[in-house]
Amino acid sequence: MLKRGMLRVLGAMSGTSLDGVDAAVLVTDGVEIAGFGETAYRPYSADERAVLRAALGAWPGEARAEAAAEVVETAHAELLSRFDPVDLVGFHGQTLAHDPQGRGTHQAGSGQVMAEVLGWPVVWDFRASDVQLGGQGAPLVPFYHHALARHIGAEGPVAFLNIGGVANVTWTDPRIPAPEHACLAFDCGPGNALMDDLMQARRGQMQDAGGALAATGQVQQDRLRDFRQHSYFRRIPPKSLDRAAPTPDIEGLSDADALATLAAGIAAGVSLAFEHFPAPPGQLWVCGGGRHNGTLMRMIAAGCDCSVAAVDEAGLDGDMIEAQAFAFLAARVARGLPTTCARTTGVAAAVGGGILSQPPDQTH
Repeated sequence: MLKRGMLRVLGAMSGTSLDGVDAAVLVTDGVEIAGFGETAYRPYSADERAVLRAALGAWPGEARAEAAAEVVETAHAELLSRFDPVDLVGFHGQTLAHDPQGRGTHQAGSGQVMAEVLGWPVVWDFRASDVQLGGQGAPLVPFYHHALARHIGAEGPVAFLNIGGVANVTWTDPRIPAPEHACLAFDCGPGNALMDDLMQARRGQMQDAGGALAATGQVQQDRLRDFRQHSYFRRIPPKSLDRAAPTPDIEGLSDADALATLAAGIAAGVSLAFEHFPAPPGQLWVCGGGRHNGTLMRMIAAGCDCSVAAVDEAGLDGDMIEAQAFAFLAARVARGLPTTCARTTGVAAAVGGGILSQPPDQTH
């Protein structure tokens, strides 16, 4: 049995950018944030990334999905075993396929295996129950964004933008105590995956560090205008994307112009998201790897009618928000609290997702 009150929870996240595993300790009861603990990162090797990339789109039972699960479990076990003992683990796994209106959602990696390897209780498979009940299964971080807004003392509506492989946004009002009544969230468009894929394909590099190459390019405005007309941006939230998000046409462009146009497309998705917010946010806090791209950040700031800043300026760790979020959500699952609601994933009613797996010596 989990103890009452605050728990020391270890969250882990492997995102759509396929760069590696983030892990972070959060002290929480699933409602309030009492403190932040140690963090760590374990990059995937080139061979591991190749296995994961080859498995994108795979469903359980396929050989490539099983190979990906082995990579995910091995990497997580190596990283999480470095931490001091915790009360609970939140294990997201690696999303390989996401088709909420069709076959469902598939995150590679077994939380039961992780519980057996680590010897700690593990919450996992966060998305499936939401999808089964009619939700999009994404985004999952909004309830944590709400807790962060309260933790940093925000006095009115704010928005959080996470730029990972896909970009997602949360509008939240911290004056409302219950997150299921205080959040609107959705995937707002493409994220780092577009630029990272281009750099990998054309230059054999993982990313355009700092947006340096994009800064030398010219945005192709005609292609950007076409991209902004994509029907996804007008669809009423909640809504979600997989890694194959809408993409600006970059065929025939130089590397620099292509990157500049892709960055402008990401920024356009963010600015168009504001049309769906219930009220203007006073601040847009940016987290995820995309906040390190200075060119992209300048484009986002230019398109938003509020202050834009990295969450680090609020004293938070912008690289670890998602890992912390799965620690927070794990605590909520263990406490029987909802993790998604109609205004975050479109699920019919507020629901708690996730499976709690116990290590062998705690199953009775």
